[in-house]
Amino acid sequence: MLLFTMKPQLICIDLDGTLLDEEKEIRPAVQRTVLEAKNTGARIVLCSGRPFSGVAPYLEKLGLNGEEDYAITYNGAVIQNAKSKKTISSFPLTYDDYLNLEMTGRKLACPVHIHLLDPARIVTHNRHISPYTVTEAYQTNSPLYWVPQEEVTADSTIVKVMFINDPAKLDQVIAAIPPVFHEKYTCVRSETFFYEFISKKASKGIALIELARYLKIPIEATMAIGDQGNDLSMVQAAGCGIAMGNAITEVKAAAQFITASNEEDGVAKALRKFILN
Repeated sequence: MLLFTMKPQLICIDLDGTLLDEEKEIRPAVQRTVLEAKNTGARIVLCSGRPFSGVAPYLEKLGLNGEEDYAITYNGAVIQNAKSKKTISSFPLTYDDYLNLEMTGRKLACPVHIHLLDPARIVTHNRHISPYTVTEAYQTNSPLYWVPQEEVTADSTIVKVMFINDPAKLDQVIAAIPPVFHEKYTCVRSETFFYEFISKKASKGIALIELARYLKIPIEATMAIGDQGNDLSMVQAAGCGIAMGNAITEVKAAAQFITASNEEDGVAKALRKFILN
């Protein structure tokens, strides 16, 4: 049996493929168990690549939208209070980063869309908007705009750039990305059809560490549950790293425990094992 030095007090849970089933819903057993875990005094934090608008409905459903609740969004680039939406930390890309990434997408013939803040929205320069961009906007409740490139200026707060394509084509694009990009940016594949770039200062793992420090919780008393490449850093950073049964190989290899899949109430089973036992 795995032994951890401290019972988790801060639990960071990914959304897609982890908390949510394949229909993008929270299964009843998972919802009940999250509420039980919250009632023990543990802090439950949803940690997603989505913007706040795409996390908010689930915060409300789980009662995680109070003054003492937080959300990690944009794959760790932003931490916000779940009630006031006050930003605790934010690490946007620079305008030069945006120009570099957008031009690289053009050279690789890969559609690109950009997440902007203040106000939060998705923009694309592609006149023929990719269905994957439409899917991203729908799932995250984000306004979507086609704009010419010159309308994204140095005054824009650019939090994330995404390369989007059919999975097989995206494989080829990723293989052609200059190696220096992996040194300059945090690069994660959050879905088979999404490859994301955020500030090198940001990741879900860095955000978990930052939020634990902010809440004065020892890192040994943190837990993270995830399934995809964008969850790897927080599974590695947490005192207790949990991989979903449907997780990619890299996340499973980094985890100290593998729970059931998102279709088999994996989050509920992990919380019962480590929080409610």
